[in-house]
Amino acid sequence: MFDHDVTMELIRRAQQGDEQAKTRLIEENTPLLKSIIRRYVGKGVEYDDLFQISSVGLLKAINNFSLEYNVKFSTYAVPMVLGEVKRFLRDDGYVKVSRSVKTQANKINQWVEAYRKTHQNEPSVEEIAAEFGLDTSEVVFIMDSTKIPVSLFEKINDSDDKSLCLMDKIPSQTKDEDLIDRVILKAVIKELTQREKKIIIMRYFRDMTQSDIAKQLGVSQVQVSRLENKILEKIKAKFSV
Repeated sequence: MFDHDVTMELIRRAQQGDEQAKTRLIEENTPLLKSIIRRYVGKGVEYDDLFQISSVGLLKAINNFSLEYNVKFSTYAVPMVLGEVKRFLRDDGYVKVSRSVKTQANKINQWVEAYRKTHQNEPSVEEIAAEFGLDTSEVVFIMDSTKIPVSLFEKINDSDDKSLCLMDKIPSQTKDEDLIDRVILKAVIKELTQREKKIIIMRYFRDMTQSDIAKQLGVSQVQVSRLENKILEKIKAKFSV
């Protein structure tokens, strides 16, 4: 843990809009967040959801903490983080999905399964929306609300090499939410091998096609596709630990 003076300086900078200081504070307080949310894991809420909500509580604590308080930051932060988690569990964590949404989700799921068998690939969100007369945002909402087993990293359009993931369809987040995601992703990527990191950087940060990556690595496009799927499964597993 940082000593008191370093923590106070980081909080001061964070309150002035320093994103790097916020990131350092989140990373340093991650063990604290994990200890808080551990008791709620396994109660019908995903670990990564709890971690994100607890991180929101931590950011609120950072923004509201007064440097004049004669207390440790962690002492101030714990009740605020707990309050955020409990509010989430009360207001969002256990809200029942309406019968109509469940019915629509079941129809979508059955259609997607039939599409896979016929076309040997995944339908795009646009294709699902067109089939059921919905907006793409409604499709994403229904699939997410009912926990249909589609990963955020799962391909939703395999019609060309530059296929998209469901994650690409989710609207952009607030600065703080982006910051939390960056911290989580940074921790996950650290655990990848050098080759895996290289593939992810080329594919998702440089927008290279699988064919281009295959040429760079001296392998086939099919091999790159398999490697990419394996890496995404590894990342997905880390997010849901």
